[in-house]
Amino acid sequence: MPNFKYTIKDAQGTIMDGTAESDNEELLRKRFTEQGFTVMEVKQIKSTKKTVGGFGKVKPAEIAVMCRQFSTMIDAGVSLVRCLSVLAEQQANPKLKAIMTDVQAEVEAGQTLTSALQKYPLVFDRLFIGLINAGEVGGALEESLQRLSDFMEKDVELKRKVKSAMTYPTLIMCFAVLVVIGLMTFVLPSFMNLFTDLGIEQLPPMTAALKTASDWLCTKWYIALPIVIALVVGYKIFERTKIGRRVTDLIKLKLPVFGTLNHKVAISRFSRTLATLLSSGVGILQALETVAGTVSNEIMSDAIMETAARVREGERIGEPLARSSLFPPMVVQMISIGEESGALDPMLTKIADFYDDEVDAALASLTAALEPVMIVGLGGMVGFIVIAMFSPLIAIIENLSGSGG
Repeated sequence: MPNFKYTIKDAQGTIMDGTAESDNEELLRKRFTEQGFTVMEVKQIKSTKKTVGGFGKVKPAEIAVMCRQFSTMIDAGVSLVRCLSVLAEQQANPKLKAIMTDVQAEVEAGQTLTSALQKYPLVFDRLFIGLINAGEVGGALEESLQRLSDFMEKDVELKRKVKSAMTYPTLIMCFAVLVVIGLMTFVLPSFMNLFTDLGIEQLPPMTAALKTASDWLCTKWYIALPIVIALVVGYKIFERTKIGRRVTDLIKLKLPVFGTLNHKVAISRFSRTLATLLSSGVGILQALETVAGTVSNEIMSDAIMETAARVREGERIGEPLARSSLFPPMVVQMISIGEESGALDPMLTKIADFYDDEVDAALASLTAALEPVMIVGLGGMVGFIVIAMFSPLIAIIENLSGSGG
């Protein structure tokens, strides 16, 4: 997590300096403002994170498996240092192996497990660190690891389902693009040469438009490639800006078909993350701030941070969530009932399970609906090209038939 140096002023005018960790500058400014401070300056400072190991990255599935193994060994009474040594030895990923070796050395030297893991924020996120810290402080590390492994396994499974459902439409789209490029660059030029040999000067509008596109693709392809790369790189740069993140996250929630799916995934992740944190003994305010940093959507994150601010002032969780209009009435009501009955974390788990089933159903419907749409779209593109290619020949045949008559 990035470190920031800040300068703030309290209500009495006292100026205070310090450093704090936050996902980004905006969240830290909002946190100080909600606490009644006037923010004078916030500046990111050099991170203390370590980079060890080989190339590549550590996958969430690898972390989930490691958590399950870690939990089992702790529950069996194996010492913490020995657990870390075994985990380091059996990692197939060289990067994760080096990280766990370093964590073991830090713990053996007297560091807490939480502080040792905090040096690798790109591998262990706020949720992971928060649960490990809660387990260490509360003396129930095996329970925290068990909850963490359950959460990560379900989260990985949810991502796998979404990715799997999108694989077929993506393959169809790539195939359609390749077919169109092949027809435009290899088949269509041969027909154009034929039309020239036949003395056809005036092409139908469809054929003329297709010929222009084909000529450009065949002779100016070296321009198309940089344009595509520039668009992709430009989008990536825009997405990393504060405004870009908000715009792209808002679009993800408002898309006609995929918006509903993204919304359900976000609610499921919010509910399960909050339930996992609360059941591990993390305070409600700290849990909400952690969830805001892990929900992976700026719009949802703002609503959760606003909820944390209102809870700090004495409101219940359900009321600000309802005002945000991002959480369905059923979710708000179940959370309110959970608060009133003192069983908020089981209620959040039920919400997460319900929305996991909703995501499964939405993915099945989406896949079933996309298949015919993609096939019809591919057929339409190929059909347009075929009709455009044969239109001049049909016109010639009709003229010949008319002359013969």
